[in-house]
Amino acid sequence: MPQDVNNANSVKEFIDLIKKSRRGKLKIYIGMSAGVGKSYRMLQEAHALQRNGIDIQIGYIETHKRTETEALLNGLHIIERRKIFYKGKELEEMDLQTILNRHPEVVIVDELAHSNIEGSKNNKRWQDVLDIVEAGISVITAVNIQHLESLNQEIEEITGVPITERIPDKVLEMADEIVNIDLTADELIDRLKEGKIYDKSKIERALNNFFQNEKILQLREIALKEVAHHLERKIDIEVPKQIKLRPERFLACISSNAETARIVIRKTARLASYYRSPWIVLYVQSSSESVDRIKLDKQRHLINNFKLATELGAEVIKLKSNEATASIMKIAEERDITTICIGKPHLSLFQIILRTTVFNQLLKKIAATETDLVILS
Repeated sequence: MPQDVNNANSVKEFIDLIKKSRRGKLKIYIGMSAGVGKSYRMLQEAHALQRNGIDIQIGYIETHKRTETEALLNGLHIIERRKIFYKGKELEEMDLQTILNRHPEVVIVDELAHSNIEGSKNNKRWQDVLDIVEAGISVITAVNIQHLESLNQEIEEITGVPITERIPDKVLEMADEIVNIDLTADELIDRLKEGKIYDKSKIERALNNFFQNEKILQLREIALKEVAHHLERKIDIEVPKQIKLRPERFLACISSNAETARIVIRKTARLASYYRSPWIVLYVQSSSESVDRIKLDKQRHLINNFKLATELGAEVIKLKSNEATASIMKIAEERDITTICIGKPHLSLFQIILRTTVFNQLLKKIAATETDLVILS
């Protein structure tokens, strides 16, 4: 029997290798904001590939009526968008099925974080892109850094602008190549003033809101760090396993406090993404938070946070216990956790250590097993 299991595993691994070799490649241009030139660069690359005999077609491009960008469409094969009537209006969407039927070697798909019109095969364009890649077609796409799920809250605090269209971090992790389109703050603001980003009627408002030097510098730093992390992850994959250090495993501990839970989930997702590590979200339900006692709005927020954790690549574990810290210790031991992440407690850490015996035991256990404890504010 064990021999049969080993054979089955071997066959599965071989099938996975075959599927991986048939997949298309995924290249993502990433930028700190609109107007840095992502679409322009993608079209430049399309011309270069076409000159080298590559069958490349435009699945979807958004020129924003920028003259320089629109000029680059000349000479490229453009797949017509499909027209859909939605709520009394005729709208246009990328034609996923035509792309799959034509099966070019490479296709350009702009606006990766776009939400598809209701009734489309997939809810999100990034899901369309994964379908295209799985079909063996390589994709060149683009996205702004603020659309990355785990960075969403951090960037909203910088810009003051809520971002509703987001992509999970796993999409960037699947990319074979990520290219940062970088401009200085002064260069980006000059492009805006010259009318190369928005219509002239919108320039003054943009300068007083999103396009401020300090905000741009912060977004630029985040974008540069993200691309650097991707490069480090690629290097980590290529390093032989026998010389790697102990693999990191993260455990994010959340409660029914919705705001704190979202912070813990997103920040742990960033850590796990950086180390390319598996991670777990643990919720310990006490008797005071049983279904018949917890408020409906808290239940709804809790479910949404479980969904967010799953979308970001976590395994979600729910336990019923009045001994939350003991449960954390148990899971940490069973799953060989290297780093435990918790939200900032209402009490000071010193007060918790003095008042909570089990927490004190957790700290001692952590010290004995060389597990790190990260308190996320």
